[in-house]
Amino acid sequence: MTSDVVCIGSVLWDVIGRSGAAMQHGSDLPGRIARQPGGVALNIAMTLLRFGLRPILLSSVGRDPEGEALLQLCQAHGMDTAHVWRPEDLPTDQYMAIEGPNGLIAAIADAHSLERAGGAILTPLLDGRLGSATAPHAGMIALDGNLTPAVLSDIASAPQFAYADLRIAPASPGKAERLLPFVQTGRGTLYVNLEEAGLLCATRFGSAPEAAHALLARGAARVLVTDGANPAADGHEGDVLTGTPPAVPVQRVTGAGDTFMAAHIAAERAGHPRHIALARALDAAAVHVSAGSAA
Repeated sequence: MTSDVVCIGSVLWDVIGRSGAAMQHGSDLPGRIARQPGGVALNIAMTLLRFGLRPILLSSVGRDPEGEALLQLCQAHGMDTAHVWRPEDLPTDQYMAIEGPNGLIAAIADAHSLERAGGAILTPLLDGRLGSATAPHAGMIALDGNLTPAVLSDIASAPQFAYADLRIAPASPGKAERLLPFVQTGRGTLYVNLEEAGLLCATRFGSAPEAAHALLARGAARVLVTDGANPAADGHEGDVLTGTPPAVPVQRVTGAGDTFMAAHIAAERAGHPRHIALARALDAAAVHVSAGSAA
C-alpha cells in the first residue's frame, strides 16, 4: 500500500487573531495576529506528514507572491505540489478568523479561486498522472467541502472515484449540506461535528452517537462525529463506537477537526482497529487545541 494520500481542497493562508480574554459580538481586545499555512486540505496534509505519510496536494493556488511563498513552504515540508492547479488570473485564497478562550468568534473563508477553478483541480486523477477512466485511482483521498456542490456531487457518483477510499470533511457548518451526495450514494467516510451532522439530517442531535446512527440510517457508509469535549462516535454498518476526548484547556480551535481527521486516517493506515484509531484521533485533536498558536 502506497503511503501517498491525495488531499483535495483548500490550500491557503490563515490569518488568525487570538485574544486571551473571552470575546463577544463587538469586542475590541488586545491579542496576537498571525499568518500561517491553512485550508482544510493543507491542514490535513500537515498532520499526515507528522505521521510519516506523503500527501499529494490537489488545489488551486495563484501565481501571486502569496501563492509562491505558500507552495515553497509546502515543498519544504515534503508535500507533493506538482499537480496543484496554478491559474494566472486568480489570487491565492485566504481565511480569516477571530478566536478567544470561549472558542471561535467569527470567521470568513475566501475560497473563491478554488471554487472558480472547479473540476480543473481534479485533472491529474483523470488524465493518467494519478488515475484515469481505465485505471481509476484506488488509494486514499482526503476531500474537503470547499469544492463546489457540482464538483462534490460528481465525485460522489463518478465511476472514476468508485475504487478510492474517500475521506470527506465539510470544511464548515455552512458547507455541510454539500456532503449530501455522499450520504445518498453511500460512498466514503464522512468526518463531521454535531452541528454539521444535524444539518445533513435537517434536525438537531443531543449527542454524537445519536447523530451517527441517524446518518447511517439515511444511507451514509461510515461517519465520524465529534462534539467538542463530549464523546465522539464512529458509525459503520450499523455499529457505533464511542470515545471521550482528553480534558484539556482550549488555546485554539481552527484546524482541530482537520487534525482529528488526519490522525484518524494515519491510525487506520497503520492498521489500528476502529476503537484505537478513534482514540488516537481524539488525542491528536486535544494536543492541537491545547497547544496555542503554531505561528
